Amino acid sequence: MRMQFWREAVEDIYCDNPPHQPVATELWRAVKRHNLTKMWFMKIIDEREKNLDDRAYRNIQELETYAENTQSALLYLTLETLGVRDIHADHAASHIGKAQGIVTCLRATPYHSARQKVFLPMDICMLHGVSQDDFIRGKQEKNVRDVIYDIASQAHIHLEHARSFSKKVPVKAYPAFFCTVALDDYLYNIRKVDFNIFHPSLQKKSTLLPLHLYIRSWKKTY
Repeated sequence: MRMQFWREAVEDIYCDNPPHQPVATELWRAVKRHNLTKMWFMKIIDEREKNLDDRAYRNIQELETYAENTQSALLYLTLETLGVRDIHADHAASHIGKAQGIVTCLRATPYHSARQKVFLPMDICMLHGVSQDDFIRGKQEKNVRDVIYDIASQAHIHLEHARSFSKKVPVKAYPAFFCTVALDDYLYNIRKVDFNIFHPSLQKKSTLLPLHLYIRSWKKTY
């Protein structure tokens, strides 16, 4: 029902008839002000609807597809609000969105495992002989950490790909990509604890994130 409401709301917004709902009203104003692309909203809604069944991703590609249609789509919309319509920025956004989706999946693993749910890609788990039950029990053996290493490495690869476009991406697109600060921070911290996804330090807030964000902004990098 909720997804259907937002699907209809987006349709109405683009017909200049937004529903009387605060978020929808603000969304309509943003669409009018920045000429936002309807397709990205619909991709987000469609992808979220597909994932309402709460099942594990069959493979890393399925996780990346989910991330592309949600996280990357949000970045495409953010670029449009910044007045950036550039193919190189879009390529960077695609990879950053995928990295963000992968990291989000990793970060949420302890939370979900405590609730008897595991969403990590099954192909990588099977490759290392790890079951969902291993995560639910909070095991920290090497093969469990190898699963996390492989998944985290994929996020790192996407960030490196995104940065390979940095010289071609317009500088005014950079604010859309500052989420990489948090992604880098998490990947650095999980590497420090040898990819033990359940290490308590990974659940703590990083007090240096604002400083790192300021430095990244000052250097005009992402």
